[in-house]
Amino acid sequence: MSSGQQRMGGQPMFILEEDVERTQGEDAQSSNITAGKAVSEAVRTTLGPRGMDKMLVSDSGDVVITNDGATILDEMDIEHPAAQMLAEVAETQEDEVGDGTTTAAVLAGELLSKAEDLLDDDVHPTTIVEGYYEAATLAHEAVDEVTLDVDLDDDLLATVAESSMTGKGTGDVAADVLAETVVDAVRRVTTDGSVARDNITVHTETGSSSSATRLVDGVIVDEEPVHDNMPLHVADPDIAFVDDDIDLKEANIDAEYNVTSVDDLNAAMDAETEELRGYAEHVVDVGVDVLFVDGDIADQVAAILAKNDVLAFEASDSDGDALAHSTGLSRTANVDELDSEDLGSADEVSVEKFADETLTFVEGGSAGEAVTLFARGGTEHVTDELERVLEDALDVVTAAIDKGGVVPGAGATEIAVADHIRSEAAGIQGRKQLAVEAYADAVDVLPRTLAENTGMDPIDALVDLRAEFETEGVAGIIAEGQTGVIDDPVDLGVLDPVAVKDEAIESATEAATMIVRIDDVISAN
Repeated sequence: MSSGQQRMGGQPMFILEEDVERTQGEDAQSSNITAGKAVSEAVRTTLGPRGMDKMLVSDSGDVVITNDGATILDEMDIEHPAAQMLAEVAETQEDEVGDGTTTAAVLAGELLSKAEDLLDDDVHPTTIVEGYYEAATLAHEAVDEVTLDVDLDDDLLATVAESSMTGKGTGDVAADVLAETVVDAVRRVTTDGSVARDNITVHTETGSSSSATRLVDGVIVDEEPVHDNMPLHVADPDIAFVDDDIDLKEANIDAEYNVTSVDDLNAAMDAETEELRGYAEHVVDVGVDVLFVDGDIADQVAAILAKNDVLAFEASDSDGDALAHSTGLSRTANVDELDSEDLGSADEVSVEKFADETLTFVEGGSAGEAVTLFARGGTEHVTDELERVLEDALDVVTAAIDKGGVVPGAGATEIAVADHIRSEAAGIQGRKQLAVEAYADAVDVLPRTLAENTGMDPIDALVDLRAEFETEGVAGIIAEGQTGVIDDPVDLGVLDPVAVKDEAIESATEAATMIVRIDDVISAN
């Protein structure tokens, strides 16, 4: 029987397929909220400088070790639709600002937990949603109030980058060293206060310690020369990029050639050779020292280029974009259209061998609009986590520059947010006030979790934080020794971008309210 709706005895009746399951009312709400809370709990212990790592093992045996919330939730095989919504919260947070993914997921889970208590007290879901959205508005106001009135100089941005790295895997290199490198990279692609984040690439390579990580003023191409006799180092090169094969042209129609003699065969072969020679000589005549081709380079062309000391590679489309930003070259559709005006330049192009990998470094490009963080690590797990750390640090520094400043970290902003919401809740009438106060209690889960993960008693720490905030106006949880202390995070250089806090509030609130409003789940098996 097809699904549809009929009315019997004045009451609607749903008629569904036999293999369709339906969960309604409190059962649906409870199931969804429980699933969301489970996802939140899965990442909660990773929060903060003393957060723990998770080992994720796939069906094929691939292992990922990380404490990055977005990576954990992305790697987990989540089936429940409500739980998937919380995973999407982390994904959105990662896409928008690059950090705070665990914060957003934990906050969303706690908002669901508080909503569950309100539902048990017969508060209507719509009232909870309205209260949560009003509380979120108050939360944004509080974030604005604690935003620091400071200049975003290199030292401050390095502090922001270092804060995002704290507690994450940076190998044997100190976070402050990496933070300075991150800021240097961002500054090189910043124009008129706007960061061209896409012009920064992180490239990882195993086989060395993390301290060998460095900033390359240019791009790294994961390709090797197409001919063994080509030079491995070219100084002050003129560089070209061709978006087509440099090989014999294929006819657009099916054709047969009737060869009746050896002379005819030799003539055909000579014609092909001359065609390929013409391509190679054109490249040389234009003055190309280094050639990148998004396609194939014929062996005969490669041999002629090698004889003329031209270094050539079969690259990719993305390499072409990066090289254009770095060297100022103009990509050409085919080799026939290549002209000297299309060439870019750099200080040097060098080919280096790393274990089984060959990498090509294009450094000191004249356009100077692209840089690469070359991350090293002793094992694949180290380099993978270091890549995630650097990407997050680059994103938070970019967010601080592009989206409006920084706020105190270490749970200090959350304490201020919760305090502001509670102070305003008294003026809200009706049951909606309960939802607003519940939102403030949910925000407290963040500093409470920080304290717990640091080794402090979470209840005592929360009480001390509130007391310190009342007297000093700012207070956070700072990891020190084997535990943590209540102190001023601004003085100790623990800062977060405003955008990270605002996005976490926004995405967590939207996910939690969407789940709370669901009272009917219809699913096909």
